[in-house]
Amino acid sequence: MQTDRKIIHIDMDAFYASVEQHDFPELKGKPLAVGGGMYGVVAAASYEARKFGVRSAMPGKTALEKCPQLIVVKPRFQRYKEISQQIRKIFYEFTDLVEPLSLDEAYLDVTENKKNMESANDIAREIRKRIFEETGLTASAGISINKFLAKVASDYNKPNGQKTIHPTQILDFMEDLPIEKFFGIGKVTANKMHELHIFKGSDLKKKSLDDLLKLFGKSGNYYYNVVRGIHNSEVKPHRIQKSVAVEETFWENLLDEEAVFKQLKIISEELEIRLSKKEIKGKSLTLKIKYKDFTQYTRSKTQEVYFDGNLDFYETAQKLWELRPFDKPVRLLGLSLSNLNISEKKQISVQLKIPFEEFD
Repeated sequence: MQTDRKIIHIDMDAFYASVEQHDFPELKGKPLAVGGGMYGVVAAASYEARKFGVRSAMPGKTALEKCPQLIVVKPRFQRYKEISQQIRKIFYEFTDLVEPLSLDEAYLDVTENKKNMESANDIAREIRKRIFEETGLTASAGISINKFLAKVASDYNKPNGQKTIHPTQILDFMEDLPIEKFFGIGKVTANKMHELHIFKGSDLKKKSLDDLLKLFGKSGNYYYNVVRGIHNSEVKPHRIQKSVAVEETFWENLLDEEAVFKQLKIISEELEIRLSKKEIKGKSLTLKIKYKDFTQYTRSKTQEVYFDGNLDFYETAQKLWELRPFDKPVRLLGLSLSNLNISEKKQISVQLKIPFEEFD
């Protein structure tokens, strides 16, 4: 295990909703959703809304059922981008090794930094202080020796807090960590692990590499390493995408076309949100269907002009659905956009956060 790196994961707290509450003080302290309403998908929920069970990527209708007094506002992506750029300027004052994941989070490698500060904990605290002074918004931070641990740590003291996982604490920390807290293990995989009596890191650690590969395929190698604190992915300042994908796995298989189209609409809206965050457009749309028996089907459409938002995605997805070879219960649906308006991109698959989030 490499222990000499100093990695920070900065994650803005309820970013879109916090921007709206900052810009419109009358919204402070009230349950707020950015995006959603009766026919859309929630892009972000304030902490007040989260107390009612409202979450990002939740259908707006469900959010309103959970919180009838929910205030719904339209996203203002240009404003979020402006603030995101302000925040990134702060990052670059400390290090050039910045890997933005979206408008509201990034990894920073501060092993060597421009301020010649020894303590990554102090750097994270200073960055969070500067963000608040310049934007009025709070951020949380995780600090450790690799990206996986920093990401897990940043969730621990939200909102407006930070946590350091020191090299001497890693093995004990990972053994005690509930399996659903592992970054990259969503509800589907967590449920499968629970069925195998894997409830926390110590249970996972008892499984051999061969066992994990048989049970989880190529992901088994990832699980075997991270539970031992091993995650060697470097902070990539020029992380480039080849495609953006949103997928959803269902608790209950979809049995009819109406249910499929309802989910495709939600996925189309979530894909638009993801693309807006990253300022990306694309000319190729792919529909992915995984059936109850785990057979998989994909079909794509490529056009001369860029796809134009969620309605375009949805209408195209419906047409691609009509070309399916089987009528069988559907376990998973996904849409991915490629042939992007940026060159030399690296694949990123963004799982829909509700209900499942899986590592890819």
